[in-house]
Amino acid sequence: MSQNPTDDARDDAAAGTTTQAPEPRSVLVTGGNRGIGRAIAEAFLAQGDKVAVTTRSGGAPDGALDVRCDITDPAAVDAAFAEVEAAHGPVEVLVANAGITADTLVLRMSEEDWSSVIDTNLTGSFRLAKRASKGMLRLRRGRIVFISSVVGLLGSPGQVNYAASKAGLVGMARSLARELGSRGITANVVAPGFVDTDMTAVLSDEQRASIKTQVPLGRYADPVEVASAVTWLAGEGAAYVTGAVIPVDGGLGMGH
Repeated sequence: MSQNPTDDARDDAAAGTTTQAPEPRSVLVTGGNRGIGRAIAEAFLAQGDKVAVTTRSGGAPDGALDVRCDITDPAAVDAAFAEVEAAHGPVEVLVANAGITADTLVLRMSEEDWSSVIDTNLTGSFRLAKRASKGMLRLRRGRIVFISSVVGLLGSPGQVNYAASKAGLVGMARSLARELGSRGITANVVAPGFVDTDMTAVLSDEQRASIKTQVPLGRYADPVEVASAVTWLAGEGAAYVTGAVIPVDGGLGMGH
């Protein structure tokens, strides 16, 4: 054998044994037109994957299939998957990111405040995972990633509905991990802390400064940092990781 690595590489190339780039996968990211969801979609696009994004009003990143979908409508979810499957094939990676808030103290929280957040954040994720799992079971592989929140682990005043919805994703992922693991399908959770997005931009300077004092790293996350955790969970390096909760919170919720 040659002692020159360059010669070895040439020999491998001549023998047709060069390493092939991974095949592009069909990836679906819900709520991928802004903030964390957009960063996630762009990260998969950068890897060369075939990415579809669901939105209510459009605005998917360049290169992504823009699919209009209201995840509170089961028929709309089914139609969205049919559109993605026709364009990109069966969904191999699902990132359930779409979510809403309706913050208020519990004594002021209406039935609608509660039900709308639960139906979007928790039940919507159930609808997505159920529909995605059909194709994944046939493929005998797949990755499901739920975007939760540090609030779902720590709680937060004024967010009883939101915290409950995000905590529920952990139980959902772990149950799916047990149900689907034998078919090569993983289900995991990413729990971001405070992230520099449109949602946090509306906070006052005083509120933003106060939040930073609670975070050991002393800053907000960049959406790209959350996206990195998601793409790792969806990649080969995390093939033996399932039922996990990966915090991206600067240490805010450590121990949870």
